[in-house]
Amino acid sequence: MSSKTLNFAGLVTAIREADAALAEQASRAVNVSLTLRNWFIGYHIAEFELQGADRATYGDKLLPELSKALRDQSVSNSGRRQLYGYLAFYRAYPQIVRTASALSAQVVSRPLLEEKVRTLSAQSPTAPAPDPETLIGRLSYSHFEQLVELQDPLQRRFYEVEALRGNWSVRELKRQIASQYFQRSGLSTDKEALARLAHAQAEPQHSRQVIRDPYVFEFLGLKPQEVMGESQLEDALLDKLQEFLLELGHGFCFEARQKRLLIGGEHFFVDLVFYHRILKCHVLIELKNDAFKHEHLGQLNSYVGYYAKNEVAEGDQPPVGILLCTRKNEELVEYALAGMSNQLFVSRYQVQLPGKEEIAAFLHKAAAELGGGNGT
Repeated sequence: MSSKTLNFAGLVTAIREADAALAEQASRAVNVSLTLRNWFIGYHIAEFELQGADRATYGDKLLPELSKALRDQSVSNSGRRQLYGYLAFYRAYPQIVRTASALSAQVVSRPLLEEKVRTLSAQSPTAPAPDPETLIGRLSYSHFEQLVELQDPLQRRFYEVEALRGNWSVRELKRQIASQYFQRSGLSTDKEALARLAHAQAEPQHSRQVIRDPYVFEFLGLKPQEVMGESQLEDALLDKLQEFLLELGHGFCFEARQKRLLIGGEHFFVDLVFYHRILKCHVLIELKNDAFKHEHLGQLNSYVGYYAKNEVAEGDQPPVGILLCTRKNEELVEYALAGMSNQLFVSRYQVQLPGKEEIAAFLHKAAAELGGGNGT
């Protein structure tokens, strides 16, 4: 469309298309950089294990010691478990060296990588493989985490191809692996029909989901709350809830918002975390801007259990979780406790924590003020 014939609707369309195209380009660039970064970390670790001058000094303690040293240097995503993951990623995907070698001048000597191209490529599975540039350009590192867990190279290759064909999100890839799509395909007499069904029901990945990947948060120096909010209403409600609890004067001390937990290799986020100085316990709060579902309470109980096992210090009481659900003017407040009886909860905790009715009234009023309800 020429500038002379451009109307307002065309202007909106042109800007929307430019925004979408360049956002896609930016998200893919971040994705490729992060994936290559993690591959190179695995590469360096493997090389040290083989040729490091002082490798015998560290032995089995290499990754714990390396993790500590990297964290002291403020290197993001460098926990021991993550370093194991990078090493496994490198070993499972040696063919990425072909793409990595193009950027090697900034990271490692090019002759070393060119030698790896010759020696490691032969270790790749014999099944036809997607091009390495396609793999790292269209799959995020979180995709690769799921794929690396598959020990059978043929099975891993199957899910690579299907994830690319269907443009699957990470959640969809996990679901397909859990549903044993590979095994079902092997047993199916009509594999194409099964594939059509699997892809018809699959959740596709959108480019902006990449930016919400927990690994990207730290890689880009972002705070989770800058990108994790599900809606403006939910963010605003959390703002008001945080102020409400601090103003109660019952001993709430704010500790974190969108607190990241790593549970079983997956990242989860607690909306609000407080420490109650009178009760001497953590209080975890989850806000769901919809009606109550059983999985909401199960999720909160998982967080409470995690804190009970990993975050309780000497002298602390067991943590408490508060689940808040609201849809229009219907509010629900549920408490979750780790290893505590209801009798103990009533006698000790409800005296200091705001009651269900008090919190429900707050939610009702706040949602109405913010446009989340009709105020009646």
